[in-house]
Formats: sequence, C-alpha cells, structure tokens
Amino acid sequence: MDLSVVIPLYNEVESLPELTDWVSRVCQKKKYSYEIILVDDGSDDGSWELIEKMSAGDDRIKGIKFRRNYGKSAALHHGFEAAGGDVIITMDSDLQDSPDEIPGLYSRIHDEGFDLVSGWKKKRYDPFSKTIPSKLFNWTARKATGIKLHDFNCGLKAYRKDVVKSIEVYGEMHRYIPVLAKQAGFTQITEQVVQHQKRKYGVTKFGLERFINGYLDLISITFISRFGKKPMHLFGFLGTLMFFVGLLAAIWVGARKLYFLGQGIAAPLITDNPYFYLALFAMIIGTQLFLAGFLGELISRSSSERNVYQVDTRVNL
Repeated sequence: MDLSVVIPLYNEVESLPELTDWVSRVCQKKKYSYEIILVDDGSDDGSWELIEKMSAGDDRIKGIKFRRNYGKSAALHHGFEAAGGDVIITMDSDLQDSPDEIPGLYSRIHDEGFDLVSGWKKKRYDPFSKTIPSKLFNWTARKATGIKLHDFNCGLKAYRKDVVKSIEVYGEMHRYIPVLAKQAGFTQITEQVVQHQKRKYGVTKFGLERFINGYLDLISITFISRFGKKPMHLFGFLGTLMFFVGLLAAIWVGARKLYFLGQGIAAPLITDNPYFYLALFAMIIGTQLFLAGFLGELISRSSSERNVYQVDTRVNL
C-alpha cells in the first residue's frame, strides 16, 4: 500500500465527511493505494457512529475508538500501529490542515528519501495568544534538540513506515515525534511550508496549558534522550561537583579557625560562620545527587530495554 493517512479526532463530527472526501479525492487523483485511519479519542458527539457509517460504505476508511479521552499521543500511537502504508501522513481533523498537501509530502518521503517531513504553518490563522507562545516554544525546542524545525507541533507530518514502527509515542510526546525519530536513528528530517486554514467547525480542544506541558515534556525528552541509559553521567557529575565545592568550603572554614587560633586571635565558633552551613548543605545535596545517579544506574541496568537498539541492516547473520 502506498499511503496511510492517520487522523486523530475528538468531537469533530461536522468536519469528518468533508475531510475524508477531500483526502479520498486527492489520493484517487494521484492513483495512490491508500487507507484513512480515523482514531476517535473518546468523542461523545456522534463522531464514532459517523465513522462506522462511512467505513461501511468504503473499506478504505478504518476506525479505532477509545473508551475515553486519552489524548493525541495515544491516538497517534494506535494509528501508527494499524498503519500499513509505505508512507504515513498525519493530519488534524478540524480542516485546518489541507489534504492538498498530501502529494507534496508523499513525494518528499517516497522520491527524495527523507525519513520525516514536518509541516510548517508559516502563515497562521490563529490569535496572538497562540502564535506568540508557539514561536517562543519552537525556538526553545530548536535550541534544546538541535533539530531545525519551525513548527514542532504541526499535526501535518509525513513519515517513512520504518519510522513510525520504531518509535513509541506516549504521554504528550506527539509534539516531539521528530526528537523521538532522531533518537531512534532517523536523521533525515526536514520541513515543508504548508497551508494553514481557518477553523470551519467547532472550537479548539487545546488550551494555553499545552505550552506549559510542552516545556515540561521538552525537559523530560531531553533528559531521557541524553541520559536515559546513563543517569550517573549527569547526577554523578553534579553530585561530585557539589560535594567537592562543599568540602573545599568546609576546609577553608576550618583552616581559617586554626589560623586565628595559631595567631592568638579570638575566633568565632565554626558553627557561627554561615559558610559552614553552606558547605554542609552543598555536601549533603552532592551526596544525594550522587546516590540518585547510582540508583538510576541500577534501575537502568535492570531494565528490560537496556540493550534495545535500532538495527538497520544485517549481513550474513
């Protein structure tokens, strides 16, 4: 099969008929063999009943229904599991992503050999309350991950099949699928300017809290990608550094006390010196950080995935 179009949705019953018809027209015009996988993330507006009706009339339309709302990452994860196309394209269900972009994205994967192509909504029809935080978030993500994309959160993306079968999208990590792909060894990542359309039906399902969650997820995925299998390299280093800073401060406080006594100068008690408590605090925190790294290392080495690596090819094995 040439193409799988994975569409996560939540309460988008008005847009589904127009969206699926549009996707089908584009794919049939290009003579793709295709499937449309609609993942209903716990809708309660009749979306699933409509999906059942559409799939009964067209076996290329397939559906997955969650019992409750789990989030976009869960929907994409199950959509990727079910996808059978050589190229997988994801898009949002609110008609703000144009299916007319499908041929261009498909060509970048199939003909040009990229692993992942991310859409870039260069001109957006969103209020400043969304566009300004989004630009700040994307700038931070570029700096933290080293992946030069302008729009990490764009739902319109294209993937080579091997990519989606090699990564696990969990929590709210759908924003960082390019990072997960790079971590799995797929480095041919690029972006393409895509058309952004005004919302035609309903209202957005995401609030401003997604930007806060986005930064927290960025910290998580940066740590996991760099130190997930070697936590001692971070915590051990920081702990050792803090302990020795505290130790040197304690030595200085003690040496100062001995110097005063040797010179016959009345010296205050060591416990009256604030640097003593700072030194003690630094040594305690340093020890705790070192122990945290040691425990993390034990957990990592006991993990069933400690030797799970992405193998590309084998010869004579």
